[in-house]
Amino acid sequence: MESTLEQHLDDTMKHPAVVGVLCTDQQGHNLGCRGSLSDEHGGVVSVLAKQAAALTKDPTDTPTVCLESESGNILVRSHGTITIAVHKIAS
Repeated sequence: MESTLEQHLDDTMKHPAVVGVLCTDQQGHNLGCRGSLSDEHGGVVSVLAKQAAALTKDPTDTPTVCLESESGNILVRSHGTITIAVHKIAS
């Protein structure tokens, strides 16, 4: 699985607008990262996804958190036991 995850991270970073990507487990432990997102962001990313999920009444609904700034956006979403964050620069 590690080599597949590493390949997905590398492929994601090939997109011109993407400057960082992070993948964590449910406890916020880093499973892999590239670019502007690093190990230190894992806990925050994991908690953001959990808190966003707590806001919805539908347990099958998986919200996407978008942190916006003038320089870009960080999108955070959980997929099962994995949480993904993608940092994109503003176009």
